[in-house]
Amino acid sequence: MMQLELLAPARDIQIGIAAIDCGADAVYIAGPQFGARQAAGNTVGDIRGLCSYAHRFGARIFVTLNTILYDDELEAAYRLMLDVQDAGADAIIVQDMAIIEMARNGIGNLRQEIRIPLHASTQCAIRTPEQARFLESLGFSRLILERGISLDQIRIIRKAVTCELEFFVHGAICVCYSGQCYLSERIADRSANRGACIQACRSRYDLVDASGKVLVKDKALLSLKDYNLKNRLEELAEAGITSFKIEGRLKNASYVKNVVRDYSIALDDIIRKHPDLYERESFGSVSGGFVPDAAKTFNRGYTELYIDGQRGKWASMDAAKAMGEDVGEVISSHNGTVVIRPSSRTLVLNNGDGFSFVAKDGSITGFRGDVCEGNSIRSRNLPVICKGTRLYRNINSAFEKELERQACIREIMVNVSLEVLRQKDGWVLKAIAVSEDGRTTVSTHDAGEQTANNRERMIGMIESQISKTMGHYRFNVDRIGYQDDLPFMSASFLNNVRREIAEMLNEKPCNKKDILRREINGMSERGFSKDPKNVPYSSNVSNVLAEKVYKENGAETIEPAYELCHKKNAELMRTRYCIRHELGICPKHHRCKDSGPLFLLNNGQKFALGFDCRNCEMTLREV
Repeated sequence: MMQLELLAPARDIQIGIAAIDCGADAVYIAGPQFGARQAAGNTVGDIRGLCSYAHRFGARIFVTLNTILYDDELEAAYRLMLDVQDAGADAIIVQDMAIIEMARNGIGNLRQEIRIPLHASTQCAIRTPEQARFLESLGFSRLILERGISLDQIRIIRKAVTCELEFFVHGAICVCYSGQCYLSERIADRSANRGACIQACRSRYDLVDASGKVLVKDKALLSLKDYNLKNRLEELAEAGITSFKIEGRLKNASYVKNVVRDYSIALDDIIRKHPDLYERESFGSVSGGFVPDAAKTFNRGYTELYIDGQRGKWASMDAAKAMGEDVGEVISSHNGTVVIRPSSRTLVLNNGDGFSFVAKDGSITGFRGDVCEGNSIRSRNLPVICKGTRLYRNINSAFEKELERQACIREIMVNVSLEVLRQKDGWVLKAIAVSEDGRTTVSTHDAGEQTANNRERMIGMIESQISKTMGHYRFNVDRIGYQDDLPFMSASFLNNVRREIAEMLNEKPCNKKDILRREINGMSERGFSKDPKNVPYSSNVSNVLAEKVYKENGAETIEPAYELCHKKNAELMRTRYCIRHELGICPKHHRCKDSGPLFLLNNGQKFALGFDCRNCEMTLREV
């Protein structure tokens, strides 16, 4: 049986708890340092609290320690590993190979045991079987694969390794191979690999040729749409993916709840279709809540990227921000009122909805709809909006209120068998409870001496009082065993029986399903290859311990990552995305005449585009 895991992002403990309640099997969250999103740090105490909550359902918490590290940070990173391990975290997500060395041998005089599994971050840009085998040989229990690969490439990697494979299925996409973008560092001295990305790929650029002719003016030429693979989960599972990851550690609670619920339902549908092949990795069923709709939450438009090994229209170059759902075309705009021709007959606008549109100068402009009646929208601060403009709704106030009011409830099912025994001094009720994760409790209760006048009514009371919710448990009476009579048991007595069962279950930790785990053991003899290799800056080596790991595995020379910003004509980005293909001027796919050298211009900076047509990749370098 293959366990499927829905892995959700959490900016903080409250969002992490909401993700668990909505059906996540695991949550990834940053600690106080060294996470690849500087604005999403959390205390070790909060991580401990989130672990405690998640473990009620056998769900797991992964801590991101996925920036590259400098030498003077290694000891602090090692202490953080120990702290989150002690807090109950189930794995650490890692980019820097120094973590492997410290997990095995400690650092300096610190030699405490690291037992927690390590996951190789998507920042490692894992897209070949050779990379996957190398990282597995170091002791990683899971590999988080590069987003820009296909199902066929996933299948090849699956055959090459035995460890778990994780794949992003929803959310924002870096235009370049993950962990190998240096544009932010070159422009603003803020490293994406240090959690300080300025999102230069969402900026607007001019595309010019060698003569200086402007081919495209003021567009977000490097901005991609958001990932949405909800309809491809079954194929990914067949290809060997066991963890389905949602992007968004900077997103708000409504985004996380909506997307997690949407994908959790989709995974449950797959399991119902293939009950002999798959099961969820954690326990508990979700009830109540809202009807999810990914179209109503933050997105730049959706794409399946390269999952089929084919190119499509991937860019969101007209709007690098979330535009929202298309609500219609502007018919008129005057005196603070906009009238639209709706895009759908079923469209309902609500007071407080947020709207956006592309202004004449190409900027994204928004406003709040104070009063929405039919197809008209009144706003106190209505910007200039021309007839014929497409209008989008990026905040659906009714849906946001539903997300806030209609909370999901997650509960562990507990089957209770009751046996009623008559003894010399009265009745005894014996309760045997078995939770869905396999915990068992046995308790006996003094039921007094009074016989029930109406046996059928008593049976009904037992079933109605025991078959209720207590804490995060939902009880179900599986069987009532008795001889001829039953004792009279009050509702309060039966409620106390249920309460005691819940307390006894709480004393036993929820079981976790057995899934593949690898120890952090010695290096594999395979290493890189049989021959020594050079390690380029894109391996992001920035400390002595990472250098040691690579050299022990056959590396002869290592080019430190920090030298990149001082290296002339360095490759700042390599990407599967290609501007020439997106614009329909690719010599290979569109059989167009080669346009010659192309450049991106932004605020006085000039970047040269390179086209590796053999590998169908694009590069970017500063001129």
